[in-house]
Formats: sequence, structure tokens, C-alpha cells
Amino acid sequence: MALSTSPGAPLPVGEVSRLIGGWIDRLGAVWVEGQITQLSRRPGAGVVFLTLRDPSYNISVGVTCFREVFDAVADVIGEGARVVVHAKPEWYAPRGQLSLRAAEIRPVGVGELLARLEQLKKSLTAEGLFAPDRKKPLPFLPQLIGLVCGRASAAERDVLENARHRWPAVRFEVRNVPVQGVHAVPQVVQAVKELDALDEVDVIVVARGGGSVEDLLPFSDEQLVRAVAACRTPVVSAIGHEPDTPLLDYVADLRASTPTDAAKKVVPDVGEEAERVRQLRDRARRCVQAHVEREERGLAHALARPCMEDPHRMVDERADQVAALLDRSRRTLRHLLDRADSELAHTRARVVALSPAATLRRGYAVLQRADGHVVRDPAEVTADETLRARVSEGEFTVRVRVDAAADADTGADADTDTDR
Repeated sequence: MALSTSPGAPLPVGEVSRLIGGWIDRLGAVWVEGQITQLSRRPGAGVVFLTLRDPSYNISVGVTCFREVFDAVADVIGEGARVVVHAKPEWYAPRGQLSLRAAEIRPVGVGELLARLEQLKKSLTAEGLFAPDRKKPLPFLPQLIGLVCGRASAAERDVLENARHRWPAVRFEVRNVPVQGVHAVPQVVQAVKELDALDEVDVIVVARGGGSVEDLLPFSDEQLVRAVAACRTPVVSAIGHEPDTPLLDYVADLRASTPTDAAKKVVPDVGEEAERVRQLRDRARRCVQAHVEREERGLAHALARPCMEDPHRMVDERADQVAALLDRSRRTLRHLLDRADSELAHTRARVVALSPAATLRRGYAVLQRADGHVVRDPAEVTADETLRARVSEGEFTVRVRVDAAADADTGADADTDTDR
């Protein structure tokens, strides 16, 4: 329950400590898991002191137990071992210190560790932290590589030497941290976050040599896995040897079997790239040369064509064709004109032969009345009617006689008086 206090009515320190002790006493015994960081077994003392630490959150708590409780597991545990402790929290009021009074200590075996790691792996997989579509591609040639490894370790040497042997101009930003023990997880997480915050770092390599399952346990810590999953910079995991597969391998953007393999995968080999450039240059040269030769052959073939060897030949051939067509057209036109002339002559002859003038030249005459109508029947004229007679060489008038009119009724020829 919350206490009612004020600046005018504060609680004494002893009272506060007593109240805290009362609250802690009501907690009861609990099972606690952690890693032993400090162990003190004084000769002749009946109590053993040790410190139990949570490597994921950098929190420690003191533990005390009777010697006979610790002696039961003294042969299998020591500093750095992970244990499960059944203890009751205690509050030491004079110094305001919390501790655990252990009634039983159990070592955490490899089988139990692997089972817990498998359970954690399934949980993180369900969250999608290991999904392939979350993997970020590594740059072809990183300008600055962040390296998280142990100080003066073989892993650091392998990565640096092999990377610089492959690409001498490569640069590293190294963070030396503990890679096992209780301080490994928080410092590795901090180093990864620091490198990820640097814009010039293109890729981060987390490297460590081989070891036991317990030694590699920090690289399966949930806090480290989530920190790597949140990185915007590609992360390469190079932990242990080929059979070692901590959870960091699953969440990293690329898994390397060893630190040496990480160096090979992060930077290209300058010799191989130079050879590839030479091959590409030779290929480009061959392609250009083949293209030029093909164009030269095409040009030579074009120049060998008759029209290119004798450009006027086509004009001359066309000129001969034009002359032949012109001569043919002239002959055709002349033939048409001759035929038309012949037809015209024949037509003219027929017209002349059939014309009234030709008939008149043979001695015939045409009689016309005053109104211009041609006289075709004697019954059409009357006595004393004046007619106009047309002959070949001109015309003259005639008058119909009376007896001629009378003879017209009998069908006799009429006599005419001619008036010039």
C-alpha cells in the first residue's frame, strides 16, 4: 500500500528499510536463472557467497547459501556457469541491500540450454525475425567495415588479414568487446548499435572463434538478436566454426562459416576482379573488332557492286532504255498518224463521192421554193411559181408554166422558162 508522507512528516530511513523488508518477505521463494560471476568460498566458513548475473540486462544480485548446499554441486559449477537457484529474497535492513538465500542450486546442462534455445528460435521465427525477405544485400565493395570481436583475438586477425589481402584498400572500424562471459551481451549489443549509427559504415561483421555451447551462448541471446534485426546496416555473422549455429546466424543478413570466410564474403578479391576486368576488356575488344570487321566486309561488298564500281552505268542503261522507249513511241505515233491519215482520206473520198456537189457536177439540179424547201414532187409547185435552181456552177430562177401545172396532174414533165 502507498504511504502517506509529506515534507513535514517524512519517514525515517529505518522505517522505510523495515517496510521494504516486509514487502520482500511476502514475495516468498522463487526459482532464478543466471550466470555466476563471483564466487567466494572462505575456508572454514559455513556460508558461500556468489553473485548471480543476468547477461542480457546487465543486472546482478548477491546470493548466499550454506556450504552444504553449494558443496552438492561444487564439482560441476564455477564462475561463468549458468545455474538455476531456488532462493528466498532477503532484505538486509542495516545496509539496505537485497540478496537471495539459496536453498538449492542446479546447474543448467547443455541439453536444457539447447532446448531453451530451440524454444526461443521458434518464438523469434514466428515473429518473422528470420524471414529471408528481411535480409539486406551486402555492398559489392564496402568502403568501411565495422568489426565486433574480442581484443587481440584470432578472429580479429583472420578477418583483418584476409580482407586486406583480398582488397588492400579496405578500411575497418573495430570494436573490441568481451565475446563470452557475463559482460559479453551488453557490450556486443552496444558495439553493434554504435557501428550501425555511423553512416560511413557499409557492413558490420560480428566475429568470434570456436568454443563450447556455453561459450557461444551470448550470441544466441534474445537482446542481441533483436538488436541485429533492428540494424539498418547489413550484418554478417562469423561465429565459431561450420557446425556452430547460434541464433545470430539466423537473424544476420549473411552467415559466414568462419571469420576467414566472412572476410572472403565481405570484400572481393583484387586479383580476381583484375582478372575479370581483363576478361571483360578482352571480350569488349573482340566484340568491337568483330563489329568493325563485319562492317568492313559489308562496306567491301557494297563497294564491289556494279553500281558502286561504275556509278554512270545505271544512268547509261536507263538512257538507252529511255532512247529505245522514245523511238518506240515515235514509231507508234507515226503509225497511228499514218493510219488516221489513211482513214481520213478514205472518209473524205466517200464524203466527196456522196456529197450533193458531186451529184450536181454530174448534171443534176436542185429546185427550191422561195421558202427554201426542196421540190421533190411536181404537185408541190403551182403555175407561175418562181423556183430557184442550183447547179454545179451556180444557181438561177425558173418559172412554172401554166400548162406545166396542168400536166402535173397527168404526171407529164413541166416546161420551164428560165430567168437568169
